[in-house]
Order: sequence, then C-alpha cells, then structure tokens
Amino acid sequence: MKEEVLIVDGYNMIGAWPELAALGDRSLEDARDRLVDLLSDYQGYSGNRIILVFDAHQVPGLGGNYRQHKLELVYTKEKETADSCIERLVTQLASRRRHITVATNDNAEQHVIFGKGALRQTARELLLNIQESQKLIQTTIKDTKQSNRQVRNSFDSILSTDLKKMFENWRRGGKD
Repeated sequence: MKEEVLIVDGYNMIGAWPELAALGDRSLEDARDRLVDLLSDYQGYSGNRIILVFDAHQVPGLGGNYRQHKLELVYTKEKETADSCIERLVTQLASRRRHITVATNDNAEQHVIFGKGALRQTARELLLNIQESQKLIQTTIKDTKQSNRQVRNSFDSILSTDLKKMFENWRRGGKD
C-alpha cells in the first residue's frame, strides 16, 4: 500500500478559503493557527501524511521544520519561495511507494509538480474534502452517541472528562 502524502501551500489556502481569508485580514497568525487545526483534524481522519509549507522568503532569518500535533510545518528559508520548497519536497519524496498530492491554486506550480510526478489539488477541492470529512466525523459522533444511549456501560460513558481530554490530546499527537 502506498503512503499518501499531501503537501499544502499554506498562504495559498489562507487566501483562497473564505473563513481563513477573513481571519487573515485581522490576524495572519490566527489564520495560520486555524489552518493548522483544520489540517490536523483532516490528517487524523484521513491518515495521510500532511506537510504544510509557509512562504517566508520576505522574512529575514532561518526557516525551519516543526511538528504541531502530527502535522509537519515547513517555514521556508529567507530567500526561498514556498513554490521552490514544494518542488524540492516533491523531488525528495518521490518514490514508487508514495502517492504525492500538492494542494495549491498556483497554476504554474501545478504544472511543475505534475511534471515531477505529483498530483495536484486546488484549494477548493481540499476545502471540500475537509468539509466532507467533518460531516462524516459528525455523523459518526451522532451515531456513536445514539448507540451509547442504548448500551449503558460504554467505555466513553465511564471515562472522566480529564481522561477524555488526555486521549484527545494524544490523538492529535500532543504529549501529556
């Protein structure tokens, strides 16, 4: 089975998704945090490896790679664009055992990564996938709650709120 890798152009999504664009007008940091939350939940649902790339080519200093929850965050180096970073990642990750998709609305970038063997996904397609996963999660939660009413001693019903929070934190890749 192939490993599924999704590389996301962060600022491209912020500019394209209405909720994030509105947040970004007030606070770019809040928009980034919301995108990280959405993609973390989506990664937990899909099981895909997700790499979120933020363009820092106009910001002095070193870029960096970080992990937040189980999400991989890449901030580009000072004179590196997100597009060149994404192209580098696609080249590095290319393998017969990997299925790579890049989410961006940048038409030129879509053609370049497609030429390197990655699939492309628009910001709208990714947003629709995330919204669909949220609906499926809500349906599953609703169904689980209904079945828990029928079965009085379900595991969830006997856990304390603190334990539920701890398990949720673990699910998202956090530490204690």
